[in-house]
Amino acid sequence: MLLIGLTGSIATGKSTVSSLLSSPPHNLPIIDADLLARQVVEPGTAGYAAIVRHFAATTPDLLVEASDDMPPDGPRGLGRPLNRPALGRRVFGETETLRRDRAVLNGIVHPAVRRAMFKAVVGCYLRGHWAVVLDVPLLFEGGLDRFCGVTAVVAVRDPEVQLGRLMARDPHLSREDAENRVRSQGDVRDKAARCEARGDGHGVVLWNDGTREELAGQVNEAVAALKARSPEWWSWALLGCPPLAVLVAAYRVWQNGRINKQWHESRRTSKL
Repeated sequence: MLLIGLTGSIATGKSTVSSLLSSPPHNLPIIDADLLARQVVEPGTAGYAAIVRHFAATTPDLLVEASDDMPPDGPRGLGRPLNRPALGRRVFGETETLRRDRAVLNGIVHPAVRRAMFKAVVGCYLRGHWAVVLDVPLLFEGGLDRFCGVTAVVAVRDPEVQLGRLMARDPHLSREDAENRVRSQGDVRDKAARCEARGDGHGVVLWNDGTREELAGQVNEAVAALKARSPEWWSWALLGCPPLAVLVAAYRVWQNGRINKQWHESRRTSKL
């Protein structure tokens, strides 16, 4: 089974690509890290308790306000849901305190998301899917690209396009808030360069400065190329021979580790 690591940055069109891949004619299963990140911090989970314990004292509006529709102990008696915009304002930014608190939040959420992703990947493998998409905003930063046969980055060449889309989508954000959120996920053009450096068959960059139709055309071409390299019969062979699947997965991890080492070395050399 081919693992396709899909990433990008906020408001570059990653969700659009994910939707295109999950719809006909592709019908690929999507493992959405953002969705899992919401699920692992729902009231009653260990992640929710850890966030409340760390941030409640310094973030008065951390939880959704109690109201007639929202009891003080939450709809299921497990606590009121997190006020995600307030938590975002609490951790997005470039000061040392904000970076430290963002690291704390990531340290709570990311391990729980990885466990949930692993379970979902195994489920897709057992159902015989030829490929599965890991939709992860911080794919490279979290090191999850090591496990992917292919990485795909959805990027824009013009930073103003990205900011404009984000502020149109989330009108409550000021320009400063929008810029902070964009910076927190790194420069998407750097991600695109890293993806292209992986070489043909290992990295795909989808440039999304134009229309949805143009983006859909790029997606169709990319999927056709991936199917040619990793046909459906190969996924059934891996399902029928689990030891072979383990060997293939181990080889991909080793290969990606070598690719990443070369990338970091080239970046280090370029700065000398």
